[in-house]
Amino acid sequence: MGTVRNILQTKGNKIFSVSPNDTVFSALEKMVEENIGALLVLDNGKFVGIFTETDYARKVILRGKASKETQIREIMSERPVTVTPDTTMEECMALMTSKYIRHLPVFEGNNLIGIISIGDIVKYIIDEQKFIIENLEHYITGS
Repeated sequence: MGTVRNILQTKGNKIFSVSPNDTVFSALEKMVEENIGALLVLDNGKFVGIFTETDYARKVILRGKASKETQIREIMSERPVTVTPDTTMEECMALMTSKYIRHLPVFEGNNLIGIISIGDIVKYIIDEQKFIIENLEHYITGS
């Protein structure tokens, strides 16, 4: 199986982020616009946390807060689990399963270089299996 590096090579390293001072509402607008389930939280370019759909559901809606007044800093997840480009798919799946998370920021040394989701992992595995099946079919048929 592959590594996080393989996913980033296909997906790219684009990072969608918000500031800790942004409102939850503006972050949700960005998530809808980009069709993503999480935003990295950067404070003057420094990674300080992650904001996910789960954070919104559990820390805004269920606590009766208003998304137009609540700042990201109040509900973001600080010190989220992170991975490196060399982390394997198996390790990512184990982390996501044991920690009940769906997004993993990716660091190379001290540099934030991307983020992967459970959807990225599933897509990679399906594409890899499809490639293997096609190769086996070509081998069997001799084409």
